[in-house]
Amino acid sequence: MTRKNKIAVAVMIAIGVAIFLWEMRNVDVHAAWHTLLTLRLQWLAVAFLVIFLSYVIEALVVQIFVAHEGEHLTFKSAMRVPLIEQLFNAITPFSTGGQPAQLVALMQSGVEGGRASSVLLMKFIVYQFMVLINFVFTLFIGLKHLAAQFGPLAWLIVFGFTIHLLVIAGLLLIMYQYRFTKRLVAFGIRLLRPFVSAPRRAAWQATMDAKIDTFYAESVHLKQEKTKVIRAALLTFVQLLLYYSVPYFVLLSFGVPHVNLVHVMVLHVMIVMIISLFPIPGGAGGAEYSFKALFATFMGPAQLVLAMLLWRFITYYLGMVCGIVALAVVPDRLESTKPQKS
Repeated sequence: MTRKNKIAVAVMIAIGVAIFLWEMRNVDVHAAWHTLLTLRLQWLAVAFLVIFLSYVIEALVVQIFVAHEGEHLTFKSAMRVPLIEQLFNAITPFSTGGQPAQLVALMQSGVEGGRASSVLLMKFIVYQFMVLINFVFTLFIGLKHLAAQFGPLAWLIVFGFTIHLLVIAGLLLIMYQYRFTKRLVAFGIRLLRPFVSAPRRAAWQATMDAKIDTFYAESVHLKQEKTKVIRAALLTFVQLLLYYSVPYFVLLSFGVPHVNLVHVMVLHVMIVMIISLFPIPGGAGGAEYSFKALFATFMGPAQLVLAMLLWRFITYYLGMVCGIVALAVVPDRLESTKPQKS
């Protein structure tokens, strides 16, 4: 890790501690301590197991996309990729650092740079589609709760959904209307003429054209790898379901009665959608506020703050810790079962 990254990790941990202390200011310390002593640790262990399984499944997706003509990535090297992704997503605004960090991790394992970029692009496309499908599915199930329980947060959820929908629409346009998309982007850049200088517009145009060309080339490859895509999509769908189920097991560890798995998963999907809108790394502040707002009806103040802390640690800070450990692990090189030429 660079010095800048280490500072980012320290800052995010400090922000997390500050938020927790602020939330604890009006909580009875004795009540909080009693709650901790009566935790049902078996359910907490399940919450940890579920999040680790989600990392394992993502590693399997990486292996699926890397496998090519007798070459494959060992599970050890594949496992580094999602863990390092978790770390750099956690310390960069809008999770922008995860993609380049994964690229470096794959190249360290001997995957050629262009191919590594292709793998990550395919993984990104599949992930975005599965996020949208999960969201639509949970929105359909939890629609009746949306206006009544979410209040003002409903607008953030709708906005987050709109952004994801636009991303998917953009991906589909490039995949199936390549030339039209390039013309559309060129038209959009021309509209900036009164505000942006000609050299800068030309640079933006060249960058966007290169990205569209790359994505289109990979989308053609994606269409030819239907079996891989279907397997990866199914695994990613399961990965997301596991991730969304974490708060359910956290609530069970606090002995919350009559908790419904589907309802809790719907709420967690909405929280994730809200977090994606915050420019602060990890959605710090927005994540905690959303959790408190949506789960306040499940438990008292002391339990709520502690549940928020455990949920945040499992879904955010644990990934940072595992990512730091993964950085220290020396990856295996890409293995090949190709027959040797005589």
